[in-house]
Amino acid sequence: MSIRPVKRLIKSKPTLEGAGVHLRRAFGFGNTHDFDPFLLLDDFRNDVPEDYLAGFPWHPHRGIETITYVLAGTVEHGDSMGNRGAIAAGDVQWMTAGSGIIHQEMPKGDPTGRMHGFQLWANMPSALKMSPPRYQEVKTGDIPQITDDDGTHVRIVCGNFWGKTGPVDGIPTDPIYLDVSVPPRMRKKLPVETSRHAFAYVFAGDGKFCNASGPLAVPTEGVGWADVKPPADAENRSLVVFDRGDEVEVQAGEDGIRFLLVSGKPLEEPVAWYGPIVMNTQEQLQQAFKELDQGTFLKK
Repeated sequence: MSIRPVKRLIKSKPTLEGAGVHLRRAFGFGNTHDFDPFLLLDDFRNDVPEDYLAGFPWHPHRGIETITYVLAGTVEHGDSMGNRGAIAAGDVQWMTAGSGIIHQEMPKGDPTGRMHGFQLWANMPSALKMSPPRYQEVKTGDIPQITDDDGTHVRIVCGNFWGKTGPVDGIPTDPIYLDVSVPPRMRKKLPVETSRHAFAYVFAGDGKFCNASGPLAVPTEGVGWADVKPPADAENRSLVVFDRGDEVEVQAGEDGIRFLLVSGKPLEEPVAWYGPIVMNTQEQLQQAFKELDQGTFLKK
């Protein structure tokens, strides 16, 4: 077994999106090669209603999947297919835009004004970009949960992990999307298949992820790490990008650590991206916006 080294440790950056929603962007709208097949991760945790109630009014998507995971509050949504609903705390909405959809997402917050959640964008293979759009809505009670003997707790949104399978299925890049909590001062290894790109996003507590692939004669940390260099501390709102290996290792801090652990099989295809539409060529991108102008964007 080989521990995945930490390739990069990044703090998410404050960003304005939609009609003026204050959020933090972990990655997106740049070189996303290290995250392939994923394109963007936004952390929209906010306790000030004025900073999120304007929401994300009607906008198009094509060629991607958007994954919304809510921790607190609700997100009301509607779309051009006539769907209406709300995603509440612990729920997930996995939207496959495919050939095209126009929708809106309006955060509402909880009674105390908290609106916490994440949105991840995943690319689609070129052969499936023009497939019919669909939704998978998953209520919190339908997400499998596992608690290991040491107290490590995992919610499995998508993919197979520790013998259980998440409720979201039929995703071509075979993603694994986990919500992991490791108790205070606990050290834990978690399997991640070598061929996948993988990242962690810390959203509570802190910890250190193993940061090397080769051993030293003398450990560099008192807790027994045998690394080329000491692991960097990953705090709240930190993105950890992993290199290749078949497991990740984390040492939780004094208050424990909670993070998303996401991995997927890279598509290794060209990306032509503007705003909410992601295709493979500039011609396809131009065609999509031409169809928006002409009113032919939505397919039967």
